[in-house]
Amino acid sequence: MDDVRIDVVDDDAAGELLTVRRAAFVTEAQLYGDPNIPALTQTLPELRADLARADVVTLGAWAGTRLVGSIRVELEDERANLGRLAVVPDLQGQGLGTQLLMAVLEYLPEQTKEVWVFTGQDSKQNLSMYAKHGYEHQYDQHTGDLTYAYLRRILGEDGPAD
Repeated sequence: MDDVRIDVVDDDAAGELLTVRRAAFVTEAQLYGDPNIPALTQTLPELRADLARADVVTLGAWAGTRLVGSIRVELEDERANLGRLAVVPDLQGQGLGTQLLMAVLEYLPEQTKEVWVFTGQDSKQNLSMYAKHGYEHQYDQHTGDLTYAYLRRILGEDGPAD
């Protein structure tokens, strides 16, 4: 998808962002048989509070005026933690997730040395995408009935724009 604009999501788009995330994460919930994953249970006030945090950047992908994807980046010292990578169901598999993943690098502070992401251990498509872009499996963590795989990408000497 070449005609996509990626930019920071502000509070005005919070309701649309919540809808995009819920639509995108339904397949994950079905895969794991768990409708209570955090991306599906977050409320609009919780999302608005998250968007207002100084240590969080949420990027959105727009096709025209439609929000079609997003990714959340939490910044801490020399590390960035990615989460909530979401693409609307009708556009999944067309490279939007990769565009969002790569766009994150432009928004990282210069001192960022590593980027972490986690996904469900059985989310093979997600794991494959992350591995293709330099993320290496570090460890697994069990939370209730779910097992999450944690992956890390070390950024080059030149910082985030690697």
